Amino acid sequence: MDNFLFRALIAAAGLWLAEVWLDGISFDSGTWLLASAIVLGVINGFIRPLLMILTLPFTVITLGFFVLLLNAAMLALAAWLLSGFHVDGFWSAFWGALIVSIVSGIGSWIFGPQGGIQVKVIRRD
Repeated sequence: MDNFLFRALIAAAGLWLAEVWLDGISFDSGTWLLASAIVLGVINGFIRPLLMILTLPFTVITLGFFVLLLNAAMLALAAWLLSGFHVDGFWSAFWGALIVSIVSGIGSWIFGPQGGIQVKVIRRD
């Protein structure tokens, strides 16, 4: 559970950057921002894997670029489900999903898959 909340905070940071950098994404308050990050995490945990399997031929044919469209669709779905989260169209969803993906990737790289800072000890005998 802690890992999910930590990842939701990283997604919230990505959503906040998307709101700052893009005109087509907005939140009514900070509470809606956190709620959007949690809902996006649930959508990415349950609906996105199913859609990834169903659209695998398109992903293979487009050499993986179709995943960008799926990410945009998941962000638009989260906005559709929450009244305090607004996305003004496909391109806003596309660029917003790209920003959230990049921030989440950087967060995973820094904090590791377990949600904490990874310390590696190399012992030389």
